[in-house]
Amino acid sequence: MTWHITLDHDSYDDARDSFAWDVPEAFNAAADLVSKHEDCDRVALSQSHPDGRRERYTFDDLDERSNAVAAALESRGVERGDRVAVVVPQKPANVLTHLACWKLGAISLPLSVLFGDDALRYRLTDSGARVAVVDESQRETIRAVAPDCLDLEHVLVVDGDPETDEMGEAAAARFDDAIDWGVTDYDRAETDVDTPAVVMYTSGSTGAPKGVLHTHGVWLGHCPAFQMYFERDVRDDAVFWTPADWAWIGALGDLVFPAWHYGRPVVGYPMGSFDAERAFEIMADFDVTHAFLPPTAIRMLMEVDEPTEAYDLSLRAICSGGEPLTTEILEWADAELEGTIVNELYGQTEANLLVTNCREWFPAKPGSMGKPVPGHDVAVLDPGAGERVDPGEIGEIAVRRDDDPVVFEEYWNAPEKTVSVTLEVDGDTWHLTGDLAERDEEGYLWFVSRDDDLIITSGYRVGPREVEEAILEHEAVAQVGVVGVPDETRGEIIKAVVEPADGALSNEEDAEGLREEIRNLVRDRLAAYEYPREIEFRDELPQTTTGKIRRSELKER
Repeated sequence: MTWHITLDHDSYDDARDSFAWDVPEAFNAAADLVSKHEDCDRVALSQSHPDGRRERYTFDDLDERSNAVAAALESRGVERGDRVAVVVPQKPANVLTHLACWKLGAISLPLSVLFGDDALRYRLTDSGARVAVVDESQRETIRAVAPDCLDLEHVLVVDGDPETDEMGEAAAARFDDAIDWGVTDYDRAETDVDTPAVVMYTSGSTGAPKGVLHTHGVWLGHCPAFQMYFERDVRDDAVFWTPADWAWIGALGDLVFPAWHYGRPVVGYPMGSFDAERAFEIMADFDVTHAFLPPTAIRMLMEVDEPTEAYDLSLRAICSGGEPLTTEILEWADAELEGTIVNELYGQTEANLLVTNCREWFPAKPGSMGKPVPGHDVAVLDPGAGERVDPGEIGEIAVRRDDDPVVFEEYWNAPEKTVSVTLEVDGDTWHLTGDLAERDEEGYLWFVSRDDDLIITSGYRVGPREVEEAILEHEAVAQVGVVGVPDETRGEIIKAVVEPADGALSNEEDAEGLREEIRNLVRDRLAAYEYPREIEFRDELPQTTTGKIRRSELKER
């Protein structure tokens, strides 16, 4: 049965007032995304590769191939509720593994190919993943961490050489060799919107990264916002693309899976580092009409002269989030992309796409995130008083849990942390986002700040504590504080202020050498985007009376 969420209303207020989550009682995310469509021969994934190869997969192809992957996982002992890690860039194996997990009743675990040893080891161990599907680019990393991941039983390597070494106690094999592609049928597990489906890890801004458990309904929860920021324009000719890593909720939830909910094609390309000219080439070659682009990527696109003269673009709308969009970006898109609409959005791993814009319904205000999306009861609260603050006053963004499918179930293995972000008010349960904002008289929300020290750089959310812990492993570092400082291109860059160990530095050559060693250490242990681009050495770091580093004083250059 073809079924999808619609916002077929003449006004924003009508959509808000009449919206209801009228979801079928038996619901499976994989069935909703690839199995339900009447036109199963329609292209779902146009896959491009850096070497020039191209492949096309219909919805029927993805349905049958994910059946084969589900059967292969089941044959390796994966059962309902088990976790399967997906450490693959924008390649078919990524989405096939997610779909297979949901058909099996297992829980998928999207992880970035940019993760280093420590970051990957922690997430595999904390989640208790039994199987890891890993790209060839992560072969050495998974080999290094597998012996410490006691629950890990199987590693399937995507692409690469035919021979795959044993990895700790885990049996290793090539992904394609492990799957019988002749299997096209699979008896899906019985699930509903509340069945656990995916664990996505936060950046760990105030401690270790937290696993965020979502259910099969999570991608449905993204669809009302998807319709809004793409101007309710999901016509038959729509084509969707994002350069964002398919490990993040911003890529999977903002674009890939909502597009498939509506039976529309997505372009896949494992770009790696963002390349503005290559991005324009992809959008032109595949007639991309709708894109999710982080603000940093947009600023890099802005450096390309006369893009519509150089590329035959079909762009109609861009959505972007992670930091406020400036007037300059909106004016550039309107002028240089011939009226392409850019809409800002807001969300977080725990509750994504709560606020956005829709020009058809109301004008955008540069710097504002927009208005709450139909289906989500979003408020700016005073958590202490349990009350909504007046317009113009600063409070914490909160969303009512109730039956909202986009709000997470719980933090994995951390019930006390779930409680810490939950607020009960007059019989209603609210999730507190940790983000501070204010609402104006017209209902627009304006982001103010995090209530912690989260750093957002090039669209990635980075917790300073994890970076600090990695840097402190260097024997020449006595203390360190990590902060985000403004940057014209990336929004923020990571800055580390280091107190060297006694005798570690005697001249500027020593300092430059230590800077490079620190950067390499963070790249190797955490992720390529988490290294400090700016490193300052001080004789001592400012501290509170209780010995905590005053991060606010470290931002001064």
